[in-house]
Amino acid sequence: MVDKAWYKDWFNSPYYHLLYQHRDEEEANQFIQTLMGYLKPQIGSLMLDVACGKGRHSIALAEMGYDVTGIDLSAASIAEAKLQETSNLHFYQHDMRLPFRINYYHYAFNFFTSFGYFKTRREHDNAIRTMAQSLQKNGILVIDYLNVHFAEQHEEKTFTTSIEDVNFHISKWQDESHFFKQVQITDSENKSPRHLYTEKVAKFSLGDFNDMLSGQNLQIEEVFGTYQLGAYDIDKSPRLIILARKR
Repeated sequence: MVDKAWYKDWFNSPYYHLLYQHRDEEEANQFIQTLMGYLKPQIGSLMLDVACGKGRHSIALAEMGYDVTGIDLSAASIAEAKLQETSNLHFYQHDMRLPFRINYYHYAFNFFTSFGYFKTRREHDNAIRTMAQSLQKNGILVIDYLNVHFAEQHEEKTFTTSIEDVNFHISKWQDESHFFKQVQITDSENKSPRHLYTEKVAKFSLGDFNDMLSGQNLQIEEVFGTYQLGAYDIDKSPRLIILARKR
């Protein structure tokens, strides 16, 4: 059984940061550049990065001249992100299911499948509500999620990787409603698995997002399928990138 709040311990774990420390920074930064080129925000625009982690995207946006706030549930991530704060870059530990600054931001972002973790649909609706309420009228929300249909067909089952004398044995599976990824951890001092975490992400389709967004006065305007903002193809696109406007 997957813990109903698995993300709290896992995202605060040093093992999580070790495993994912080499996520493709170049791809992430290029995506931000491409997205800003498309959106063309005014310099000084107010932006909210929801589930910002250690703030890599927030930092990139701030360096481009925008006024950026990052929020995340992980105390460890926010503590590290706060070391990078500037006059136009701020970080707060905050649960995305709870309101944060009403009618304030021009743009809100939820990058790299930082959604779909909660146990109930109500909790996910609450998170969408937080994003919607944070925006001024005509504000833009961008949600970057995995494309369920593509992920179902391209699932890597089991693999092992070693980072700094720590071995990660990773197994993936899925059921009708969720993707799962179990991470078993052993290190040089402990030959038997010392920690076990299981990630769980909901299989939200474009239709699901349309229902959640429209329920919070957000209208989908564009849907992309790649980090290069290519057209969305339900079978071939690796990503589901949704651009919605607050009515």
